[in-house]
Amino acid sequence: MERIVTLKTVQTEQAPAAIGPYSQGIVANGFLFTAGQIPLDPVTGQIVAGGVAAQTERVMANLAAVLATVGASWKDVVKTTVFLHDMADFPVVNEVYAKTLGDARPARSTVQVSALPRGVQVEIDAIVAIP
Repeated sequence: MERIVTLKTVQTEQAPAAIGPYSQGIVANGFLFTAGQIPLDPVTGQIVAGGVAAQTERVMANLAAVLATVGASWKDVVKTTVFLHDMADFPVVNEVYAKTLGDARPARSTVQVSALPRGVQVEIDAIVAIP
């Protein structure tokens, strides 16, 4: 039996444009799968100034903009993956993450990686149940 899945790309100017052969997000079978967001300002295309807290705030704002393309909020997020250049930054990232999510509690994985695009300190992606 052939199974047909319709994929729909999402795009918003409120988050950084894709800088390669990928989409900000893909909708499939009632879920939104986001690309990893890094702390790029969507207006200037530059990495935000400041440390890991400022970078995490921008990443979360970029993700929220992608979520909004399908009418979703943090309460609809099923799973996130947090990529950190340095696991020592985890407490600061976790504080910003918790503040942004409020009482939403998606599943989460956090991993340290040797490098991230453009030398940033944090990248986050999400899987979202579309409301």
